[in-house]
Formats: sequence, structure tokens, C-alpha cells
Amino acid sequence: QVQLAESGGRSVQTGESLRLVCAASGLTFSTHGVAWFRQSPGKGREFVAGIAWTDSRTEYGDSEKGRFTISRDNPKNTVYLQMSALKIEDTAVYYCTCREFGGPRYDASEYTYWGQGTQVTVSS
Repeated sequence: QVQLAESGGRSVQTGESLRLVCAASGLTFSTHGVAWFRQSPGKGREFVAGIAWTDSRTEYGDSEKGRFTISRDNPKNTVYLQMSALKIEDTAVYYCTCREFGGPRYDASEYTYWGQGTQVTVSS
């Protein structure tokens, strides 16, 4: 059974940093493209960052470029999202997702497996 487990979300203040962790079981992350999406109340899921399965090529949403970094540790079957200079508008539930042999995709429907999400709240 495939499971993606996100962790690391919490309440922080603007300008602070946070690292989210996505740990996979039941599949091998090294053969999957992995991404982070986020969703805030009343909005759809928004692409945050993605990393390809083969060359670790990365893609970021426009508002995350320069502030967020996605990385992977294949032996640990884990992907990370390092977030810095957090803003109030970064407040959302952050989801980890993956697709086999895939690169980053901005469309949530192209991903196969999803975690339950972790809440990030940024306040002033």
C-alpha cells in the first residue's frame, strides 16, 4: 500500500523558514517525479515545486522562485521542501504528490499518489 506522509507544518511568523518533509512507503521515490502543491480555503490546489525522477530537474511556481527549494534523498525515500522568507499568503495545507517516471507537472490531475497534507500558517 502506497503512503505519502507529510510533516513539518506549523505556525510561524512572516520572514521565518520552515522545512517540510515527505516520506514515502510502498513505492520507490527514485522512479517518481515528486511535487508539492498547496491549497488554501476557497482555492484549488496550486503547484508549489516539483522535482524530476531522473535528473532531479526542479520547477517552481512563480511566487516560490528564489524562496523555496525542493530536494530529494532517494536512499531515505524522502523529499523535502525548504521554505524561507515566508509570507502570510503562503498559509495553506501543503500536499506531497508523485507520478511514476515523471517530471514536474503543474496540473494536479497528472499525479497519482497524494499525502494527507500538513498545515502551514504564517502570521505577522
